[in-house]
Amino acid sequence: MYLHLKRIFDIAFAIIAILFLIIPIIIIAILIKLTSSGPILYWSDRVGQDNHIFKMPKFRSMRIGTPTVATHLLLNPKDHLTPLGDFLRQSSLDELPQLWCILTGEMSLVGPRPALFNQDYLIALRTQYGVNKLTPGITGWAQINGRDELSIPQKVQLDYEYLQHQSLWFDIKIVLLTIRKVISRAGIAH
Repeated sequence: MYLHLKRIFDIAFAIIAILFLIIPIIIIAILIKLTSSGPILYWSDRVGQDNHIFKMPKFRSMRIGTPTVATHLLLNPKDHLTPLGDFLRQSSLDELPQLWCILTGEMSLVGPRPALFNQDYLIALRTQYGVNKLTPGITGWAQINGRDELSIPQKVQLDYEYLQHQSLWFDIKIVLLTIRKVISRAGIAH
């Protein structure tokens, strides 16, 4: 029952969010095109439910040619940002195109953040704890409890807590806490 309600909630949220945010989405797309060369969207290979690889779109915040690794592994991450990149990442507006992945079912609003295809340690730990069975989300329990400041084992432990306690009310709590975190920009290192 919960998974069915979650899917209905996800679809309704994505449609409403797209309709409500269509003007800002168009403005961001135009500004990206005007301020940097390359495509507007960056399609990243991510690990989804049951370790299935899927393409996840984000507004491009990094320059063309940036290595495909987690941002914290870059020597000087700020050197790779586009003129709008820092703002997009700090405000989490770079995540808006992921609403498409909610509509297609590759992602949910709430779940563990999808790992990069090459984050072997994270993928292995999530598989060990059964977290890989969850649909990845735009936000999640680990996101609101530290985001970039957490170690991989800490993230997986929080993802596991979400797996054990998932419910529609817990999802709503996470969404509300996410809004507060985004407004305060807490836990965002890059």
